[in-house]
Amino acid sequence: MTLPTTLEDSLPPPPRRWDGLSHDAGPDVARLFHRLLALIFLIAWLSLGVQVHLLIGREGLLPLADFVASLRAQPGLTFFDFPTLFWWVQSNGALTAGVIAGVVLSLVALAGQRPRLCFALSTALYLSYATACRLFLSFQWDNLLLECGLLACFLPARRPAPLVTFLFRVLLFKLYFESGIAKWQSPLHDWHDGSSMTFYYETAPLPTALGWWAHNLPVWWHHFESRATLFLELIVPLAIFGTRQMRLGAAALLTAFQVANAATANYGFFCYLSLALHVFLLDDRDMRHAVEWVRRWLPPRQRTAPSPVSLPVPQPLARGWRYLGGAGAALFIAMSLIEAHFHFHFTEPGPTLALLTPVAQVNQTWRLVNTYHLFAAITRERIEPEFQTLDSGRNQTDDDAWKPQHLRHKPGDVDRRPDFVAPHQPRVDFQLWFYGLSFERREPAYVAMLIERMCEAPAVVQPLFAGPLPPRPQAVRIAYWQYHFTRPADRRATGAWWTRDRIKTSRAVVCPH
Repeated sequence: MTLPTTLEDSLPPPPRRWDGLSHDAGPDVARLFHRLLALIFLIAWLSLGVQVHLLIGREGLLPLADFVASLRAQPGLTFFDFPTLFWWVQSNGALTAGVIAGVVLSLVALAGQRPRLCFALSTALYLSYATACRLFLSFQWDNLLLECGLLACFLPARRPAPLVTFLFRVLLFKLYFESGIAKWQSPLHDWHDGSSMTFYYETAPLPTALGWWAHNLPVWWHHFESRATLFLELIVPLAIFGTRQMRLGAAALLTAFQVANAATANYGFFCYLSLALHVFLLDDRDMRHAVEWVRRWLPPRQRTAPSPVSLPVPQPLARGWRYLGGAGAALFIAMSLIEAHFHFHFTEPGPTLALLTPVAQVNQTWRLVNTYHLFAAITRERIEPEFQTLDSGRNQTDDDAWKPQHLRHKPGDVDRRPDFVAPHQPRVDFQLWFYGLSFERREPAYVAMLIERMCEAPAVVQPLFAGPLPPRPQAVRIAYWQYHFTRPADRRATGAWWTRDRIKTSRAVVCPH
């Protein structure tokens, strides 16, 4: 008779369950996801830290102290309407201290120490910054990070958690399937007729050099990509709740999809966070097979002791936790359905849903259960605002006297190669892409403040620009250019990655010196 060698061997085998809630997606998967999520949190904190003063600092583009003061002056508004720790303090030192705390929490979780507590604190802290930064942290991947952080608080690293695993698969399903629905509902019908991908690479907010190559692929390929995207987002996600073989197939297809996204455009940490969620398409058997495959290529080493296994929870307590977990899972799924219904307008809200409107509004304030609708319709024009300065003593009517000030990660000079900047996300560069879509309207507050800073405090906004700003310009204006990728023959002849045509110039803002 063989005696058990570990506590895990002495425990009875878990009962067979439906594969979508299998215990096989257990501690190995959880520990890998903990490490990946900690790494992505670390990237998010470092990326935010190098620009947070510029975004919302005392001399930033949207100063937080001024905004909070205006909120506090309104009767009835409280922390629960603006959930951020910066409701009470808005100094640059506090902004820096919060980022340092986020970095430390990420490093501790990356080391495998109390990851669930670290994720709880880091998520609450990131929500504070997402609320305080307003439009600069309003992207769907910021919401996705918050939602992942919320669920990760309940993901144990030493025992199977089939219900939490199931909720992560629900989140992964939402990410793809809701984006597919948004594309299916596109008012341009560009995903149906295949035209969307003929514009996508050229008009992506921050394309890469590989995006230029992808744009110049044949039109028939772009039409195939457009329809394949609908298949990948509407059909393949159904396999998330299927058998192990179906999940592995979905993992292969969706991973290739995200790698292509990451290679052709800069979306901050979004593609990497999506890839991290793909680990929930695996189970512990797959993890062991992967480890064994890697070990074949590594020198042999002493076998380490098996990971500790948690003791069984006493039955009455376990039953209570199951009821509580079931209630929480039901609430998460219900809020996801309510958010999806309000966003996609499947039918007109009835009396019951109308009563739930305040609940949906509270949820949108806290951003912990979200909808995802990436690239519902593809922009067909790329309009780039270019900031220009005029040196003192020069004539404003002389167009050649205006000097362009190129941002670090925008197209800028037509000869400039599109760069890779992800997983860092330059928030101002990215946000200016949205401004280009509606440049004929009144400029948003952060653009007006950027012009003011270029006039009066150029050192504050200097990190945004590739070249040195003049210390005392006479005036600042914006020229609006329509950009197109060059064709291969044109690039061979000229070396240019872009062509551009100026379509409008704003009124000059005279600097008050």
